[in-house]
Amino acid sequence: MSHQLKQTFANAKNEGRNALVTFMTAGYPRVAETIPIMKGFQEGGVDVIELGMPFSDPIADGPTIQVANTKALENGVTLVQTLDLLKKARDEGVTVPVILMGYYNPILNYGEEKFIQDAADAGANGFIIVDLPPEEAIKVRNMMKKHGLSLVPLVAPSTTDSRLELLAKIADSFVYVVSRMGTTGVQSSVASDLDTLVSRVRKYTKETPIAVGFGVSTREHFESVGSLSDGVVIGSKIVTLCGEAPEGKCGEVAKKYVEEILNGKKHKILSGEEYQLMKTATNELESDSDHHEFEEDHKHPIRFGDFGGQYVPEALHTCLKELEEGFEDAIADPTFWEEFKSLYSYIGRPSSLHKAERLTEHCGGAQIWLKREDLNHTGSHKINNALAQVLIARRLGKTEIIAETGAGQHGVATATACAKFGLKCTVFMGAEDVRRQALNVFRMRILGAKVVSVTNGTKTLRDATSEAFRFWVTNLKSTHYVVGSAIGPHPYPTLVRTFQSVIGNETKEQFAALNNGKLPDVVVACVGGGSNSTGMFSPFEHDTSVKLLGVEAGGDGIDTDYHSATLTAGRPGVFHGVKTYVLQDQDGQVHDTHSVSAGLDYPGVGPELAFWKATGRAEFIAATDAQALEGFKLISQLEGIIPALESSHAVYGACERAKTMKPDEHLIINISGRGDKDVQSVAEVLPKLGPQIGWDLRFEEDPSVGN
Repeated sequence: MSHQLKQTFANAKNEGRNALVTFMTAGYPRVAETIPIMKGFQEGGVDVIELGMPFSDPIADGPTIQVANTKALENGVTLVQTLDLLKKARDEGVTVPVILMGYYNPILNYGEEKFIQDAADAGANGFIIVDLPPEEAIKVRNMMKKHGLSLVPLVAPSTTDSRLELLAKIADSFVYVVSRMGTTGVQSSVASDLDTLVSRVRKYTKETPIAVGFGVSTREHFESVGSLSDGVVIGSKIVTLCGEAPEGKCGEVAKKYVEEILNGKKHKILSGEEYQLMKTATNELESDSDHHEFEEDHKHPIRFGDFGGQYVPEALHTCLKELEEGFEDAIADPTFWEEFKSLYSYIGRPSSLHKAERLTEHCGGAQIWLKREDLNHTGSHKINNALAQVLIARRLGKTEIIAETGAGQHGVATATACAKFGLKCTVFMGAEDVRRQALNVFRMRILGAKVVSVTNGTKTLRDATSEAFRFWVTNLKSTHYVVGSAIGPHPYPTLVRTFQSVIGNETKEQFAALNNGKLPDVVVACVGGGSNSTGMFSPFEHDTSVKLLGVEAGGDGIDTDYHSATLTAGRPGVFHGVKTYVLQDQDGQVHDTHSVSAGLDYPGVGPELAFWKATGRAEFIAATDAQALEGFKLISQLEGIIPALESSHAVYGACERAKTMKPDEHLIINISGRGDKDVQSVAEVLPKLGPQIGWDLRFEEDPSVGN
C-alpha cells in the first residue's frame, strides 16, 4: 500500500511536524515481543514502522543490529515467520504503515515475485532492500508496483548524481537518506554537513519526502535532523533499549521512548475498520511498469554470465568506484607494470615448475607436475595480489591498508607489502582462525601489523570479511581494503584474478618449454574464495583441451553440515556483495562452514569460478578433512614438501584424478602455500583423522620422554 505511505508523509507535513520512522528486528529480543513492540510504536506516536527481516551477514549494520539479527535467527525467525508476525500485528490493530527492511539474498531465495505478493497479503506497505543495486532495483520496483507496494531507496553521502537521479525517479513514497558514511549505530551528534547533503538530495527528489537516519537517538537529534528533513529514522537506540528490557516489557519501553522523542505529541491513528476500508479502496493492482534505465560505464564486465555484480549497501559504491578507476588506470599504465614486475625478484618469481617423480610413481597414472607458489616470499601465492594492490593504494594516495585473512597467509603477505612501503596495516581475522593460526598472527605482528580478532558469528573468514567491509566504508578517505581472494563485488574478482594470473601464465610458458610446446592435460588447484584457482585457471580458459579441476573443502563430508564445498553443494545467491554460489539454508541464511584448513573455510566463492561451473568449463570436487590430510602426508613423505592444508586438498584430488589418466598425459598441481603455518593444526587433528588414513603419528611435547 504505497498510497498509505504517501498519505502518512503528507499528513505530517500538513500538521507541521516530522514523520517518525522507527526500526525493530523481527523476533528480537524474543519472538513474543515483536507485536507488543509494534503496538508500542503505534501508541507512542510513530508514523512508520520498519520491521527488520533477520539476515546472517548484515554488512551494512553495526554491532547492535548485528546482535539483533543473530539473536532473532537463534530464535528461529524466518521470512515466513516475519510475514506471519506482520499479519498478526495487523489483525491485532497495528494500522500504521510497515516497511520490511533487509538484505536481498533471503528474498531472492524465497522468490522475489512470490515474496512481494505474500508481503502484500500480510499487510506490508513496502520494502527497503539494503544491498539492491540500481539496475536490479528497477526490476524489483516494477514487481512491487504491480502489488501496490513501495520500494524505498537508500541514499548515502557518497551517492553519485547519476545514481541519485535514478533512485529519486523510482521512489514513489519517500527516500531514506543515510546521514553519514559507515554502519548503523548510535552517534553522539548529527552529521555536521547534513544540510549540504539534504540540499543535494532534494535537487533530485523535488517533492518526494526524505527521511534521514543513522545515529539519531535523542529528542535533540530528532529536532535537529527534522529541521532539514520530512522524516526522521531511529533504529539502534530502540534495539538497545528493548534488548535491555525485562521480558514482557519491550512494548512499554518502545512506547515510552517514542513519547520522549515526540515530546508527547501524537497524531490520529486509523482504527481497524478505517484501515480495512483504506486498504480495500487502494488495493487495485497497478499493472503499469516504470521503464527507467541505468547503466554505468565499466571497462571490464562486472558480471561473469549470471554471476558477479555489486550487491552492496549504497555507501560502498563510492569505495568500489574509486578502486575500479584506480585499477583501470594502473593496468593501462606501463610504469605501473614496470614497478610491479620489478618486485618479482622480491617475491621470488618466477616460481618453479617441476615434475613430482615419486608422487607420479605412487599414483601410477599421469605425469604429475608441481607449480611451487609455496616458494614465494611469505610462503604462498598471496604476495602477488597484496603487492599489486598496495601499489594501487599508493597511487590513490591511501596511507592505511586493511585486509581480511583466514589461514593468515594473505594477512602476512599484506603486512609484508605494507612494511616494505611504509603503510599502516590492520588485518581482520576471525577469532577461531586467530587461535588455529597463531603462528601467522605472530608473524603479522612482527611485521608491524595490527591484528583484529573478530568475535562475531562463526569467528572465521566470512566474519572477518564482513568486519573489514564495515571498517572500509567508514574510513574510505585514508584506507584501501586489500581483498585477498577473487570474491566480493566488482572490481575485486577481476582485480585479484588479474594479478594472480601470473601463476597460470608462468605455468603455461614453463610447461611448454619443458614439453616441446605442449599444453598440460589437467591443471588442479584448491578452491576457497578463488584467488589461486582463478590465477591458475584463467590463462587456460580458452585452451579447451586443458581440463580445469578445482578441489573444495569437504570437511566431514558433503552429506553433513560440516564442510565448505560451496560449488559442490551450494546454490546461487548473493553474499558479500556478489551473486555467486553460496552455502545457505532453505531461508536464504548463510550456512556456518567447516574445514580443517582455515583458508578454505568460507561459504561463498568467486563469481568467475561460479560461471565456469555453470558453463561446464571447470569441474569441481570436494576432498574431506581426512583426504586432505592424506594429501598432506603423501607429498610430504614422497616429495619432501610440506604443503599448506589448503593445497593438500588439491594434492589429494589431483592424485585421484592422475590414477585415471594415461602415463603419457600430464597433470599440474598448484601448490599454493607452504605448511609451516599448519603444523600445529595437523598435530591437533591427527588423533581424530590419523586413524582414518592409517597415520599413527602424534605430536609429543617432549620427544625425549620415554626414549
